[in-house]
Amino acid sequence: MARLFRTNKDSAEVLIDHLEMAESFFERAKGLLGRDSIAEKNGLWIKPCNNIHTFFMKFPIDCIFVDRKMNVLKVVSKVTPFKLIGPFWKAHSVIEAPAGFAEAKKIQEGDQLYVVT
Repeated sequence: MARLFRTNKDSAEVLIDHLEMAESFFERAKGLLGRDSIAEKNGLWIKPCNNIHTFFMKFPIDCIFVDRKMNVLKVVSKVTPFKLIGPFWKAHSVIEAPAGFAEAKKIQEGDQLYVVT
């Protein structure tokens, strides 16, 4: 399990306490399918990935697309089930979080994130 942080010049802020990683073909294909929800301080980091779908999901999510250096390239909020998002060609991976997460944490394009395992 990992943790997701955002950094600025003076500090680091914990954004997600329990960040699961989906790196194998099966893990990436499954994503959050089969779950009833995602807890408030949890997320899923799918890598590599530059597009997602929410077919057959049971709840909305926020998607934060990042490049290899973990710079936020695109934030797509409150994605409902049965949607296609992307592709975002410069994105290397995506972090999926509960709907409303990006707005609550004020995540914006250009933010610098990092992960600690």
